Amino acid sequence: MFTQCNVTLMVADMDRAVRFYTEGLGLELGYRAGNEWAQVSGQGLTIGLHPAGGHFPQQAQDGRISIGFQVQKLDEAITQLRQRGVEINAEIRDGGVDRIVNFADPDGTPLYLIELPSS
Repeated sequence: MFTQCNVTLMVADMDRAVRFYTEGLGLELGYRAGNEWAQVSGQGLTIGLHPAGGHFPQQAQDGRISIGFQVQKLDEAITQLRQRGVEINAEIRDGGVDRIVNFADPDGTPLYLIELPSS
């Protein structure tokens, strides 16, 4: 039924958002239509980036969306992202089963890294 699915984020600055998701998080830029649309993807996730405003909704700031990225080794992932300029200032939460750290994109979209126990 579906040929592709993605999460679309409304962004204030398309160039800044594309840089964050590609250079900062290391996702692949699949398509960009000027300042009207960009599509980035990683393992199992496609994110559409669209300018906020006009007849399009503003980015939700009330916690209705959060995007998680599962990693093998949380500490190494945090170090790598920080080296790319991504700000991660939160403390790691150790839930006993998993380890999580929260951060955000330049528009304030909540993001998190999660390390699950190896099986």
